[in-house]
Amino acid sequence: MPLTAVIDFETTGLSPAMGDRATEVAIVLMEDGKVVDRFQSLMNAGVRISPFIEAYTGISNEMIADAPPAEEVMAQASRFVGDAPMVAHNASFDRRFWSLELERLGCDAAPGNMHAPFACTLLLSRRLYPEARSFRLGSLAAFHDLPAAGRAHRAMADAEVTAALLARIQRDLERRYEVFDCQHELLVNLGKAPKTKVPETIRKYFEGLPKAAETLDCGSSPQ
Repeated sequence: MPLTAVIDFETTGLSPAMGDRATEVAIVLMEDGKVVDRFQSLMNAGVRISPFIEAYTGISNEMIADAPPAEEVMAQASRFVGDAPMVAHNASFDRRFWSLELERLGCDAAPGNMHAPFACTLLLSRRLYPEARSFRLGSLAAFHDLPAAGRAHRAMADAEVTAALLARIQRDLERRYEVFDCQHELLVNLGKAPKTKVPETIRKYFEGLPKAAETLDCGSSPQ
């Protein structure tokens, strides 16, 4: 499987469009279902953190005061990701902060991965594990008995758990649907598909590949 970047942000709130900013970013690089590299940094965006968010994330205004500028951290994060496809849990949230924080670098420094499509482990879990009671990251970790990686709502801990969840999803796609080479585009497509259309989405994806690139028939029904 190709290199994949699993990312998580901690922020001052839910909406960058309303002035919320990132306070921490963590990225886990995965290859063949295993973590091969990590990047993590607090960042100072010049926005005060509310007492509620301090309690929720454990990131204080004092910690941020000593952190490097957000633009510097985001430039490093973009270089670390490079061309790797990106994955997050509740990816619509992280994708907004990724894009808008990188936009602040300016046109001359804006990276090519600024608007990269994200695959979402939350959406994928809804399609593959409808029996789960909750699709919060911590709940899915408990559902799959995934190992804890530290305090929840800190970026690296959440990125590590998301990476473990992604590996589980990839194994289950292989076991249930014989998807042995789970490409990023397929993960994105499955996240958008209705739950009842998962086998059909997989079949149509592989039918649309050039014949020379098809190495297996992945349209079989789950056992």
